[in-house]
Amino acid sequence: MKVILKRKTNLKIYTKHNFFKHTYCEFQEVSEDVFKDNTAHYKSKSDSLYHYTTEGVYRYSDHWGRVANCRWKLLANDNYKSQVNHLGFAKWSEFYAINDTEKLFYLQVDFELNKVNFKHKEIDSSDSNFLFTAQEAQKRQKHIRVLLKEERWAKYFNQDIEDLRKGIISEFISTNKTLQELKLSHK
Repeated sequence: MKVILKRKTNLKIYTKHNFFKHTYCEFQEVSEDVFKDNTAHYKSKSDSLYHYTTEGVYRYSDHWGRVANCRWKLLANDNYKSQVNHLGFAKWSEFYAINDTEKLFYLQVDFELNKVNFKHKEIDSSDSNFLFTAQEAQKRQKHIRVLLKEERWAKYFNQDIEDLRKGIISEFISTNKTLQELKLSHK
């Protein structure tokens, strides 16, 4: 039996003229040597530098995450420091439209590394991801970081903390239930 996977497509075409309007993107950190020989095409009010190519855009900046009306992440190496300039590159095809009302994001948890990220639904063509609005995904991401790093929240439970952590977080990323509701259901 042949299985055909349905691939979602990014319907909007992004260019240097519109990539900065309500988009989500994951920039890949690249060596600053790439930018040395290329002059900036644009400098923002916050001193971020942009260099455009036919394939995508380089962004040299000391701030990532929420950028004006966009959410731009930097997939950085281990030396990443906030408030320090880093150079990222993204292809035009890696920008996705966002707004405040649509459920466009899912949460991804790595229990081994104790990390949580939210991603745009277009990045993973799986229909099994439970979707949230950007604001709700970010709020849940903060709660999950606390669950992953702290232990005092679990002192009233009579279970192994790792099992409890995985159970609650796994449910939390796949339901609209509140964290409080999920904790109560595990007592």
